[in-house]
Amino acid sequence: MTSSKALRVVCAVIQREDGDILIARRLPHQPLGGLWEFPGGKLEPGEREREALARELEEEVGLLPTEAVHWMDVHHHDPEREVMLHVWRVTGWRGEPEGRLGQPLEWVRAAALKARDFPAANAPVVNALALPSRCLITGEAASDAAFLEHLEAALARGVGMVILRGARALGLAGEGMARIRTAGALAILNADPAEALRLGMDGVHLNRHRLMTLRHRPPGLRWVGASCHDAPELAHAAALGLDYAFLSPVLPTASHPGAEPLGWPRFAGLAADHVLPVYALGGVGEPELAQALAHGAQGVAGIRAWW
Repeated sequence: MTSSKALRVVCAVIQREDGDILIARRLPHQPLGGLWEFPGGKLEPGEREREALARELEEEVGLLPTEAVHWMDVHHHDPEREVMLHVWRVTGWRGEPEGRLGQPLEWVRAAALKARDFPAANAPVVNALALPSRCLITGEAASDAAFLEHLEAALARGVGMVILRGARALGLAGEGMARIRTAGALAILNADPAEALRLGMDGVHLNRHRLMTLRHRPPGLRWVGASCHDAPELAHAAALGLDYAFLSPVLPTASHPGAEPLGWPRFAGLAADHVLPVYALGGVGEPELAQALAHGAQGVAGIRAWW
């Protein structure tokens, strides 16, 4: 929960038609100097978010937002202070961006944001911008050829991240990773982090048991995610600094008929309490994507949905 003493900040994800996003570099004399950030600033007493957004963008980068929608709230806690970050997506504006405080500005592809140094409170925003809304978990196949056919079909349907799971997927990891990357998607291995690192994967996905035994984020991997089923597991994933989580089961699923589904209201409550993007998993697929997004999900993950 966010206290009434939390510092309230509004920030803008300003995105051009080509997908590039405007970021600014904090000046050396400022707190967190040298780090990159999304333009914005503190809300004044009694000020509404939309008003603060317009004021801050005009003061900092000389833009007047004309098309802007609230996207997410990030609750960030550290030993010194608590921050509530109100994030808006801005796709229309008047003016040309300029660093009115003398700060450098740059247009950057969403996928390249993780290579920049941002304040910790911005990490969920950076991850959410770079992660897709559709995630495939590979399933069974009668042969290696059939496995690769299933994979290609899923990629053709717009899957942006693939969790390679199972013995056949591990055996075909090299070929699978090549095809996934050719399609512009992320290749994540469901296995030991050391194995994912050895194979050169984009990241690793942890099951709930491996997650709860860890005390530190696995090093050397660009993306680290985990499967979660309740608030303590989500809290542990967030404390480790993971990049995303699966939360399941949202709806009844044939693979786990005895599991009690969370339902959308409970899913939304759990996802909102944690500072990392959360995918809906369990009984969901393409038809549920819009509903998942409306309940605060990063997107949907599944096997049968695309396999």
